Amino acid sequence: MSLINITNVIVLDNPTAFSNPFQFEITFECLQELCDDLEWKVIYVGSAEDSAHDQTLEEVLVGPVPVGINKFVLQAPSPNFDLIPKTDILGVTVVLVTCSFMNHEFIRIGYYVNNEYADPIDPEQPLPNPLELSKIYRNILADQPRVTRFPIDWSGQSYHNNNNNNNINNNNMNEQNIQIPELSAEEIPNVNENDEEINMNNIEDDEEDEEDDEEDDDEMDEVDIAEESEDEDDEEEEDSEEVDEESLDENNPMELLNEDSMDVSKMQSMI
Repeated sequence: MSLINITNVIVLDNPTAFSNPFQFEITFECLQELCDDLEWKVIYVGSAEDSAHDQTLEEVLVGPVPVGINKFVLQAPSPNFDLIPKTDILGVTVVLVTCSFMNHEFIRIGYYVNNEYADPIDPEQPLPNPLELSKIYRNILADQPRVTRFPIDWSGQSYHNNNNNNNINNNNMNEQNIQIPELSAEEIPNVNENDEEINMNNIEDDEEDEEDDEEDDDEMDEVDIAEESEDEDDEEEEDSEEVDEESLDENNPMELLNEDSMDVSKMQSMI
């Protein structure tokens, strides 16, 4: 059940010049004390084809609202002439009066507005350029309102819940921004005294292994040296034997005689 009932709306100063403010005398009934103010808006539809041209002419808070019958005049300035498409300045458009409670709209009253030019305009001819604002008049069809109602939560619980959820989400985002990642037990290196002793033992074992390897290398080097010396002795003995044989050949007179005899015979043949 709605706690606010609009009982009557009277459009004041109508028809009037386009540049004059809008005025609505609103009467409504409040059935129960409200925990917040009422927000009233006046919206001018600049173009039926594009909502981007809509202009919010007035926003006003009314409250605290007493229980019972209430009446006030809602006044809004005329729309900005320069923000309206030139082709939509004249002709029929809409003005809206809305009311919201705790950011929830619960009623919307729409009126058709007819803007006319004071001078006669031939529909087959283009519009005067520029249009003179002082010659434009506005006529609101006050006897043909279009009223739309929306059910809302009048307790305000949904509003507070939404705010609480937004605060919780913001807090969670802040916590996520400053949260430091924690390492798992497997990722944390486990260092203790026993591990240090084991590492020291490993180092000592490595040193002993290196010493043993060096001793083995030294022994291998000694064996190689001994073998090389024996090979050299054998080669020297063989060389001495060859030298002795050559010396024996040189001291052989038969060979010398034969060589000389060969030379002599050759010489004789040549003579």
